[in-house]
Amino acid sequence: MTKLALGTHPFLLGFEQLERLVERTAKTGNDGYPPYNIEQTSENSYRITLAVAGFAESDLAITVEDSSLVIRGRQNDDADGRVYLHRGIAARQFQRSFVLADGVDVGEATIENGLLHVDLTRAVPDRVVQTINIRKG
Repeated sequence: MTKLALGTHPFLLGFEQLERLVERTAKTGNDGYPPYNIEQTSENSYRITLAVAGFAESDLAITVEDSSLVIRGRQNDDADGRVYLHRGIAARQFQRSFVLADGVDVGEATIENGLLHVDLTRAVPDRVVQTINIRKG
């Protein structure tokens, strides 16, 4: 029995990119930092919330690159003259990527109480029925 790849199945015409999308999603960093939530706020909108305590607004960058939402954080190490007896709050950088489906737009981003909120909306396509005429050959 021959195994068919997902993008080459005869009933999935035009879905060749789906397999690449799944591979790219699997390769994204999965170290768990920073923790995040994804919630559905309405039928066509979502919110991604990242716990970014200690990061200032200027320490964060949000971009859309190749159908992916990329959130980066880099803190300035301001330990000048400080002597830590214990340093449990790390000032480490991060990059968190989320693959966006076609028609999903990134809205505004807000930061409050150490949480970064990024709002997403999905465009609702018009329901169109198309009739195809058959002509004689």
